[in-house]
Amino acid sequence: MKIACQDGLLPGRDLLEKAENAKRFGFEGIELWGSELRDKEKVKEVKKVMEKAGLPVSTICAGYRGTPLDADRSQRELAISDCKEILSAAADLGAVGVIFVPIFGHPRVPDLSPLYTPYELERELLLKLLDELGAHAERVGTYLLLEPLNRYETHFINRLEQAVWFCEKVGREGVKIMGDLFHMSIEESNIAEAIKGAGKYLKHIHLADSNRLLPGWGHTDFKSAFEALKEIGFGNFMAMECGVPGDPMESLPKSVAYLRQFI
Repeated sequence: MKIACQDGLLPGRDLLEKAENAKRFGFEGIELWGSELRDKEKVKEVKKVMEKAGLPVSTICAGYRGTPLDADRSQRELAISDCKEILSAAADLGAVGVIFVPIFGHPRVPDLSPLYTPYELERELLLKLLDELGAHAERVGTYLLLEPLNRYETHFINRLEQAVWFCEKVGREGVKIMGDLFHMSIEESNIAEAIKGAGKYLKHIHLADSNRLLPGWGHTDFKSAFEALKEIGFGNFMAMECGVPGDPMESLPKSVAYLRQFI
């Protein structure tokens, strides 16, 4: 298991300085936001910077426009087109995959009951989209990482087992899942058991404590979560996505050291 950090949490004037600080703090990778990586020239620039810093890109966090499960077809098509570009960028950068949230907030499709409820429409639509995006991920050599969020941020896919259902139903090697320990602390009755249940489908982790601050600033049981990850043979990155209290030059390496005792 390797610890990474989102670039937005790291102090530094540019990506190179952030990467250098990340190495100094004990991180083994950096998670990037995907919006700029739709530009192929930007991808080349990032690749050179990360090679110079000697630090890999762990994952790419979203960055697509539109909404995959929007009622407006143009918004869906925009999201899918952007996702494909970012998936290609992830492969070029050697990242594990691209984090994908189908929708935030409430449903945007109509209630066609008794034919289809909004959830049933979303479910069938997402399966089609995952098949298309999963095929692209396979072609370029990376993963689309389906992320469950807590009920206050989305009505759709809140727990790991729900994301696993979609992976199994679509049957694409390019579609896997990621787990965020903050969201899991709200939605999962037992984080360790949820991790074990996700098993081979789990390819990435987001690290945040129960209050969405750095690990060590709340009451999440990282020890049992990490033991479960070891049990399923998880060896990929775990990236910090959280608030950083105090001086990041002090709090970030302190949090890394806190996590190291459980790895």
